[in-house]
Amino acid sequence: MRILIVEDAEKLARALKAGLEAEGYAVDVLYDGGAARRRFAARRGAPDACGGEDQLPYDLLVLDVMLPGVDGFTLCRELRDQGLTVPVLMLTARDTTADKVTGLDSGADDYLVKPFAFEELLARIRTLLRRPRHALPPQLRLGALTLDPATREARLAGEPVPLSPKELSLLELFLRHPNEVLSRERILERAWDEEFDSFSNIVDVYAGRLRRKLDRPGAGVRLETVRGAGYALREGGR
Repeated sequence: MRILIVEDAEKLARALKAGLEAEGYAVDVLYDGGAARRRFAARRGAPDACGGEDQLPYDLLVLDVMLPGVDGFTLCRELRDQGLTVPVLMLTARDTTADKVTGLDSGADDYLVKPFAFEELLARIRTLLRRPRHALPPQLRLGALTLDPATREARLAGEPVPLSPKELSLLELFLRHPNEVLSRERILERAWDEEFDSFSNIVDVYAGRLRRKLDRPGAGVRLETVRGAGYALREGGR
């Protein structure tokens, strides 16, 4: 899952990025509203990496309210006016009811007042990511494989599957697109941040690790390498 943080307090932004990456999320950071507006404009008109209607390669946006250039309320309102439904979590030092109403009326999905505990931010993010833009069950399932996006717990035939945070993110991506061939570029777009070297073999490394952990009798799934195209998590197997 990929998240964009727009926060002008660089120390806070870096801390949030490090914390979320430790949880397995891919995280990009921008430090002013003008840069975010340009990023959104550049992404409009390009096909979305997961075939969705939003045409943004992010599963969630974290927007500070008080940003240089363009404030968070305006950014959120512009996104909604463009028909984009990506979840938005607003961060602000303002804690009045009027400010919260303004944030929600601008199209934000949730509103978190600074200072906050990282664990609370993480819980809010997990809740928002459980509300996909397209209807999906709370628990993702294929064959005997299940994944709860909120608890980040994977099970195969009822038994826990020990996965690293990045392996969990990769598995979630495959389960949201079952039986679909995902190219390496598409996987990088959704599971790694923009600073990652796109010429590395990191996708193949993690796909290999995930395949080995799913290769159990009775799994009912198999992670296939589609030569020249990418990878697909399909139902069936031994």
